[in-house]
Amino acid sequence: MTKPVLIFDPDWRRVDELFSETAKSELFAAYDVVWGQDCPIPQEVVDQALNHAEVLIAATPRVDADVLARAPKLRTIIEVSGAFPDTIDYLACFDRDIEVLSCAPGFRQSVAEMGLAMALAGARGLVAEHEAFRRGDERWLADRLDTDFSLFNAEVAFIGFGQIAQELTRLLAPFRPSLTAFDPWLLPAVAEEFGVSLKPLDDTLKTARCLFVTAVPTAENHHLLNAERFALLRDSALVILLSRAHLVDFDALTAELANQRIRACIDVFPSEPVALDDDIRGLPSAILSPHRAAAVDKGRQLIGDMIIADLDAIRIGTQKRQLSKANQGTITALAGVGDAQSVSDMAAKR
Repeated sequence: MTKPVLIFDPDWRRVDELFSETAKSELFAAYDVVWGQDCPIPQEVVDQALNHAEVLIAATPRVDADVLARAPKLRTIIEVSGAFPDTIDYLACFDRDIEVLSCAPGFRQSVAEMGLAMALAGARGLVAEHEAFRRGDERWLADRLDTDFSLFNAEVAFIGFGQIAQELTRLLAPFRPSLTAFDPWLLPAVAEEFGVSLKPLDDTLKTARCLFVTAVPTAENHHLLNAERFALLRDSALVILLSRAHLVDFDALTAELANQRIRACIDVFPSEPVALDDDIRGLPSAILSPHRAAAVDKGRQLIGDMIIADLDAIRIGTQKRQLSKANQGTITALAGVGDAQSVSDMAAKR
């Protein structure tokens, strides 16, 4: 029996970054995989395979009207960078009933784990006392009442309550925190399932002892957290920025951190890498991470498992997906958001 053709161009990622050996074996057993190597696919290989390909998996799928005209059997496109890119003609895909899926949900475990690590380090002054220890002015047995707090029974809030926030909620469960969230896209039933109280943005900020910023970028939420909104946070609140820098006015955040009224753990920045002379590098009230919340061995292999599960679901005609599926709503929300940053988490919540 002839296997369906699947074009797999993971570059700039690696195959073993996305797939465990088991998942990789399943993929290659079920499909006639074209390429699947850790380097860019030659264009002539793509051209030869398009006429027969049913599935395209790529870090940056480039699918315009010409590609679609040469790919009559194409039914599924899966991006493996973590964002719905602007290199796809989504409306043409919708017209052809071609599913476009994003791997973004596959980052949820590793990013949530980093978020928990940041919360613990920031709440307990681990980095600050480590640096003080190196200088020789550590505070033995000190409570650090001006900054530190316990996550047990803490007021924890989320800006955006998609898959990363939901995974964080599972990890935080032993601490029994009080949970609030601002998320205009979230279904009330989902909030109820996770024991989260949905509140307006300003109320969410006012109650937060620890604030996780996990919303996806849209045309409406650029600089959602600005000087006025930061001013609503209580003194010594801890802000943990895990999603796109798009949501944060970094000048306002830097000003708040400079006067040490609040503290922050930051994994994403408006310009990366951050300039060596950027003021934020020298602020003791910030814990800084060079965009590596998902960067851990096997931390992205959940993506491969989800791809296998969804391809199986597509094959048997099941509608539920583990990956995020593009639709008219997500593409509309994406419009005007910089360089086509991810709105895949938003799609997952629908």
